[in-house]
Amino acid sequence: MYLKMRDCDEPLFGEGPDPESRWGLIFDGAINVYDSGIGAIIITPKGTHIPFSVRLTFECTNNVAEYEACIMGIEEAIDLRIKNLDIYGDSALVINQIKGKLETHHPSLVPYKDYERRLLTFFNKVELHHIPRDENQMADALATLSSMYQVNRRNEIPLIRIRHLERPAHVFAAEEVVDDKPWFHDIKFFLLSQEYPPGASNKDKKTLRRLASNFFLNGDVLYKRNFDMVLLRCVDKRKADLLMHEIHEGSFGTHSSGHTMAKKILRAGYYWMTMEADCYKHARKCHKCQIYADKIHVLPTALNVLSSPWPFSMWGH
Repeated sequence: MYLKMRDCDEPLFGEGPDPESRWGLIFDGAINVYDSGIGAIIITPKGTHIPFSVRLTFECTNNVAEYEACIMGIEEAIDLRIKNLDIYGDSALVINQIKGKLETHHPSLVPYKDYERRLLTFFNKVELHHIPRDENQMADALATLSSMYQVNRRNEIPLIRIRHLERPAHVFAAEEVVDDKPWFHDIKFFLLSQEYPPGASNKDKKTLRRLASNFFLNGDVLYKRNFDMVLLRCVDKRKADLLMHEIHEGSFGTHSSGHTMAKKILRAGYYWMTMEADCYKHARKCHKCQIYADKIHVLPTALNVLSSPWPFSMWGH
């Protein structure tokens, strides 16, 4: 049986990548309720990926789709002038039939096997490996995606671009606002004049009234009512930094933890909104605490008690 190959001519001398470099190929086929698709990914020696995907518009079985995916990847590798190739697939039938460990009796698979083995003659060294399905998720995703995309007759499909996002989406939408006012400015202004900030919505006004009920203004000093009705003086960011520094590593500082620092500041009669979180951050950034703190030698997993075996104990001594 004569099988005409695709346009895979022998490369000329000096063409393509380094003949001694090792390249990888992973492939997979997918058949679902939408249609059939195949995917293949060529892995360069540097670890980058070159993906290929095709939608199959003819009736085929799962094994035929696996053969189609493997052949597509091999043909693309030949076009790239690759000479040493490691092929990985999760189909044990296809891998073992190409290796010659299994015989091919199904009439629809015999032409695929013969054609694929002839394609392998273009390489200097080829190794085939069977891998579990869990390790072939990238090629499987490509095959599933190609089976669900509607491709027109010109084989034009939407281009998928993958970007790197290093921060959450709301961070990009947030605009930096320079505000030198303390965190309690709106509360203090409302208690002083019973007026809302300009541009405040009904929800903002309701929140401001609820917050202001827990504060007390004495002259120019704002106090926070504690749960035991003790008044705590509200401080801005600059004074809060001085308090944390003095309590943590000042004249009488004991380099206490963030929770202990927050309790000490409350007992001293001071308050700000993010007090406990700021104390935790200040304690974690302390250089002396990082150097001289006790090292906690705790295993990452809990230890299990194992009883030593006592063979033949049921028969006595």
